[in-house]
Amino acid sequence: MTERMFDTTCIGNAIVDVISKADDAFLAAEGLTKSAMMLIDMDRAEELYAKMEPGIEMSGGSAGNTAAGIASLGGRCAYVGKVRDDQLGDIFTHDIRASGVTFETPALTHGAATARCLILVTPDAHRTMNTYLGACVELGPEDIDPEIIRASKVTYMEGYLWDPENGKQAFRKAAEIAHAAGQRVSLTLSDSFCVDRYRDEFKEFIRHGVDILFANEDELKSLYQTTDFDAALAAVRDHVEIACLTRSEKGAVIVNGADAHIIPADRDIKVVDTTGAGDLFAAGFLYGFTNGHDLASSGHIGAMAAAEVISHYGARPAVDLKELMQQKLALSLS
Repeated sequence: MTERMFDTTCIGNAIVDVISKADDAFLAAEGLTKSAMMLIDMDRAEELYAKMEPGIEMSGGSAGNTAAGIASLGGRCAYVGKVRDDQLGDIFTHDIRASGVTFETPALTHGAATARCLILVTPDAHRTMNTYLGACVELGPEDIDPEIIRASKVTYMEGYLWDPENGKQAFRKAAEIAHAAGQRVSLTLSDSFCVDRYRDEFKEFIRHGVDILFANEDELKSLYQTTDFDAALAAVRDHVEIACLTRSEKGAVIVNGADAHIIPADRDIKVVDTTGAGDLFAAGFLYGFTNGHDLASSGHIGAMAAAEVISHYGARPAVDLKELMQQKLALSLS
């Protein structure tokens, strides 16, 4: 049996984020749906970038943010994602490795450029994302290293990668390898618009290929086509072993069969940018879960990590989350 080297391996779109402030009038003028993620081509990416206010460039991508969060907490994490051998690809590779994450996916040497996400943050801290996937769509089953998957307690995958057919095949291959090795598989639904596109496929994959599901309230209600959160929660209980359901300022609910753990949100912070909140909640939960914490404690670590990331611009931690976790623990014991 392969020695377990990783707590979690995260698979997703390797993206460099460009974050800029905007107002609702700008979103309306550009025909953008507030708080949603829209896929765009390279021409539109260049056009929109030229109209944006000066921004901050930093490595992102949903699963990449989760991987960085796990590493910041002290977890052992690997990442699988596709970049091009260009400037943004070099930035992404440097950033994720510098965060302590193992990243060995070979870069493309030709074709589409490294992906970028143009994120517009309105004064109410909501983010509207416009994503050029570029090299991401080239990630396929050949990029899944069986040894890394077998060596991971959890393999975590982002729903955004379900768009390209190669991505679906990579997911299915990773899930089969993980389950054959007695390991767990996790999926985040990523976005309600993503769920709208692939509702039936997601349901099938969740029933038969997923052990731990992450979703926010809108995504879960979209999955089960209901406006009632409680009805959606009741439905998901029967489809997956563990469901981690985030509800913004209402906190989160961790469901495991008949058991439900209510995790309150941290209200002692000023919300600056909600980008990455779900990604970091997943990071905290997965770190806790793979390091011997119970479901409730893992949920509290997730809430702590999410609270940190929404207190500043950018979707990755600005402080050492392991140190922050220890400070929170010390305060709770004092």
